[in-house]
Amino acid sequence: MAAVEVEAEPEPEPEPSPLPSPSPAVGPARAPGLGARLRSYCCCVTVEPVLLMAMLALVLQVPLTTQYIFQRVSAELGFSGNRSRGCNRSRGPEAQLEREVETITSHWNLYINVGGFAVGLFSVTLLGPWSDRVGRRPILIVPALGLALQSALYLIVMYQELPVVYFLIGRLLSALLGDFSIILAGCFSYIADITDRSSRTIRVAVLESCLGIAGMVGSIIGGQWSKAQGFTNPFWLVLALNLATAAYSFAFVRESVSTKQPARLFTVEHYRSVYRLYSSGRLGLWLYALSLFIVVTVHFGVKDVLILFELSSPLCWQSDLVGYGLAMEHLTYLSSLLGLKVMKLCSGDSAIAGIGLLSNMAGLVLFSVAATSSLMFTGYVLRFLAMTTTPVLRAKMSKLVEVTQQGALFASVACVENACSLVSTVVFSSLYPATLYFMKGFSFLFGAALLLIPAGIIWILGCRGTELQYRRFGDSPRDDPLSSGCDASSIVNE
Repeated sequence: MAAVEVEAEPEPEPEPSPLPSPSPAVGPARAPGLGARLRSYCCCVTVEPVLLMAMLALVLQVPLTTQYIFQRVSAELGFSGNRSRGCNRSRGPEAQLEREVETITSHWNLYINVGGFAVGLFSVTLLGPWSDRVGRRPILIVPALGLALQSALYLIVMYQELPVVYFLIGRLLSALLGDFSIILAGCFSYIADITDRSSRTIRVAVLESCLGIAGMVGSIIGGQWSKAQGFTNPFWLVLALNLATAAYSFAFVRESVSTKQPARLFTVEHYRSVYRLYSSGRLGLWLYALSLFIVVTVHFGVKDVLILFELSSPLCWQSDLVGYGLAMEHLTYLSSLLGLKVMKLCSGDSAIAGIGLLSNMAGLVLFSVAATSSLMFTGYVLRFLAMTTTPVLRAKMSKLVEVTQQGALFASVACVENACSLVSTVVFSSLYPATLYFMKGFSFLFGAALLLIPAGIIWILGCRGTELQYRRFGDSPRDDPLSSGCDASSIVNE
């Protein structure tokens, strides 16, 4: 049998190796270009614009609403002493009528805040723990739309001169969707997701400084605008800002929760997660929450009566001066941020919080005896470190819980702040008209005395090391991140 010869295929010739690339020249590393710096900056800016726009809308809305109610009640009762013939310093019927207008306006503030608290207590405790599973973006978008709905209803009330009770209805609708409180909780939870323990206090302070920037700008704009064109036109800006907040959250905020899970919204499990957070024997968490409750109660209570104090005698401020005063009030956020960064070089968080409380108390004591505009503005200056306390308390509470509990924690903090809004309105709005007859500034003196309680708590807890070795989303339990910069890798694209 003849053998069949099979012709072997020729082996392919080896490809010539590419020319070696020239070795890079050794020299100093080049500085990052403008594009790299901008990308790094954009990574660091996350939810700050959300809080900035939402707070700007709120700062415009609250004093405008109070002044509008004051004007409506004055018109209904026939009071025009502070508008038609200057400041009313008489002790006759006009003075009695002025006190009646202040009392009714304070009571309307009470009704609106109580209604918002009752509904918000239900919605915030659902949305906060829910965001631990489904992500933070939904709790930034939904409440912004609710606030836009509220401002639209307020515009209708002003244009149609509907009863003031519709303000309460608008607040209830907004609270049902989370209100500003859940935006605040969502932003702080977001920052807690993407930072480590070494950088959290500063990042929280930066986020709170956004409140101050928005407050300062909004106070000046609102005061000047309302003086020139009334109360309706500035409310169009409030509506636009709320819509812009929802649009920015939808388009530009990247999700920070890396392990999202499907979860139902309406379930008692969300309430249980908040309950478990405080029932696990964390005494420090309870005490810090109590301190935050007192500090924020005094802050809200003072703001509730401050405008009324300035509108009436002996100050009798107009809208522009009210706006300047509110701008000074919100400037404390920026001065407190600067002071915090400086004091961090030589002091601990507890000492910084104590200094902030002393600054706050000094300003409130001066408010209580202020009879001239110069004394009022001096009181604002003395409170230039007043807002260093709240970011320290928020950061300390955040470091006491795990990474997967941040939404539940800040939802509970939002509920605490809602409770502060309720208690402050009940206490200060009731105390202010009750003490007009013997000391008009007694409410400020009372607030300064209350701040002695958190000062003692912070001093005691400052000697204890109760913070967890907190990690960010995406970090393994063995990791101990020490970077104090902005780490964009912890933000997960949706």
